[in-house]
Amino acid sequence: MPVVMPDLADPRTVALEGAGEEVVLRVKRHPRARRISLRADPRDGAVVLVLPARAGLDAGLAFARSQQAWIRARLAAAPRPIAFAHGTRLELLGEGIEIFHDPALRGPARREGALLVVGGKPEFVARRVRDFLRGEAGRALGPMAEAKARSIGKAIRALRMVDTRARWGSCARDARISLSWRLAIAPPRVADYVVAHEVAHLAHHDHSPAFWRVVDALTPHRAEAQVWLRANGAALLGAGRAG
Repeated sequence: MPVVMPDLADPRTVALEGAGEEVVLRVKRHPRARRISLRADPRDGAVVLVLPARAGLDAGLAFARSQQAWIRARLAAAPRPIAFAHGTRLELLGEGIEIFHDPALRGPARREGALLVVGGKPEFVARRVRDFLRGEAGRALGPMAEAKARSIGKAIRALRMVDTRARWGSCARDARISLSWRLAIAPPRVADYVVAHEVAHLAHHDHSPAFWRVVDALTPHRAEAQVWLRANGAALLGAGRAG
């Protein structure tokens, strides 16, 4: 029986009659929506039921029931999340590593050759891996971004590694750049492109032809990285995500 999980503004859980399988739908009200619709969340492939401000939940559920073939197709095509757990293999800055959990160990996660060793209780593994990867991303991508900025005569005011849900990075008009720490487990050419993209915004706060010329001057990997991100970005954005 499919189960509908509402957004945080509506604490109810509603059951849908279905074909015997469990499907989670996120219910979201949108003030500018003109009709009831379904969409797939690009972050994790989950199905979202979008309701206009005045639409009733019952009407939305009736629409969802009529679209169960579409829902099943979208869920089948959803990216498989990458779990941060014992035995998971990752590419860390282009080098293969495997998560190794030893409950007897204490302290933060650490790399030992081809292993990423994590101690403590199993429920702490994902968080400790995330903390480790955030640090590695900062150490690798920070100097890369600063070097690219200097090459175009710009300076970065501040750079943060953040837990983004839909974007790989951002550049504010005050020259503060944010990058997803998950770029640490993306192919190096993809990380190089994303860093170049955000640094190019120091020169052009748009996506004009002049902006793309700066991007291409900062990285030779734009086309390849864009193809990879379209195919694999959603799965990577969900890697190790809690809840």
